[in-house]
Amino acid sequence: MKKLFVFLAAAALLSSCAQDRDQVLKVYNWSDYIDESVIPEFEQWYQEQTGEKVKVIYQTFDVNETMLSKIEKGHEDYDVVCPSDYIIERMLQNDMLLPLDRDFGSTPNYIDDNLSPYIRSCFDKMEAGGKNANDYSVGYMWGTTGILYNAKYVTDEEASSWDVIRNPKFADKIFIKDSARDVFSQIILYLRRDDIAAGKVTLDELMHDSSDEAMAEVEAYMKQVKDLVAGWEADFGKDQMTQERGWLSLNWSGDAVWAIEEAKEMGVDLRYVCPKEGFTVWFDGWVIPKYARNIKAAKYWINFMSRPDIVIRNVEVTGYVSVSGAPEVMEAFTDEEYEPIDLSYFFGPEASSVCANPVLYPDRADIERSTQEHDWGDRTPQLVEMWSRVKGDSASGMTMVVVAVFVLALLALAVFTRVSKRRKKAGRKNRR
Repeated sequence: MKKLFVFLAAAALLSSCAQDRDQVLKVYNWSDYIDESVIPEFEQWYQEQTGEKVKVIYQTFDVNETMLSKIEKGHEDYDVVCPSDYIIERMLQNDMLLPLDRDFGSTPNYIDDNLSPYIRSCFDKMEAGGKNANDYSVGYMWGTTGILYNAKYVTDEEASSWDVIRNPKFADKIFIKDSARDVFSQIILYLRRDDIAAGKVTLDELMHDSSDEAMAEVEAYMKQVKDLVAGWEADFGKDQMTQERGWLSLNWSGDAVWAIEEAKEMGVDLRYVCPKEGFTVWFDGWVIPKYARNIKAAKYWINFMSRPDIVIRNVEVTGYVSVSGAPEVMEAFTDEEYEPIDLSYFFGPEASSVCANPVLYPDRADIERSTQEHDWGDRTPQLVEMWSRVKGDSASGMTMVVVAVFVLALLALAVFTRVSKRRKKAGRKNRR
């Protein structure tokens, strides 16, 4: 009877949501990518601004393609989602997004009032099928791709080049992001460094090179790296670095910040650098899919997420860097612990000498060596196949150790859970 009641209650809730869909906002975001306490605050704020009630249904994903598949193939009616830059491009090219109406009545337009001019220019460069990405998307967080390294074993000079990952000195101490797109982009910049220096090709032009020749070059290079790699990872690499099981890692700035702070507490000196040959920046942004059913609440959500105080809270909780160029944001993340750097490209002319963490906010001189990735379109399967050949079926000794430890941990957890359940059952029997 109890199960029947739960089923009927759930069915009633779903039915209610279906009938009052204009009072429901379905948000689809990355895991651990928001201060969840802002969600009920948005519901209250939305009612204050519009006089209408809304209930947020908040769901998360871990892979861009998973999110895209649900919308593309399943026609899921998410009202607002947060894909990465190349997926935004793909969705625009496939006419899967609705334009973002900036009319908020008497409510301030926090989006356009605070968006960094640098971020706006980067979205201008997106391959959007003739559309301007700024009309369909609003940035949320951004960062860089670089080298995270242990200064005890790797010198600053060694870490300043992408070629450090091919140094046999660091065999079985190297972790590489299991991301074909990110790895390809950095390595092609390294391999074409002479052409870049000679002015034969630009960084941006290389990001559009998905030729068989370019892929073959990167594949050959990465096959030289493969035997030195301790693990291809999506998340566990930063933990390996803090515990000194890894000495260097091709990583993202957000993960690097977390690892550096964690390592400092353990007396480990981790550092992060964007190599001299060039590097990529990445972005995640809010969009409204064409199957959305509460467009009004969706645009208000994006506006609310752009409000400076909400931006600061989300950054503090997630550890990632907002696209907001608001003065309040700059002030919140000014830290006298760091040397002054030029952030005028991001916050405006008055920010030419700001004490800030350069891992979070690269200096202008560094950002001028950056570029951004693009969707590969029909060439994506070739990229995936190349990456599979690079990694192959073999695994290094360190990888096997990591896998073995993980399996043992799962077994131990299973045993502990079983024993714990038995003890709890015994306790309940005794109390009866």
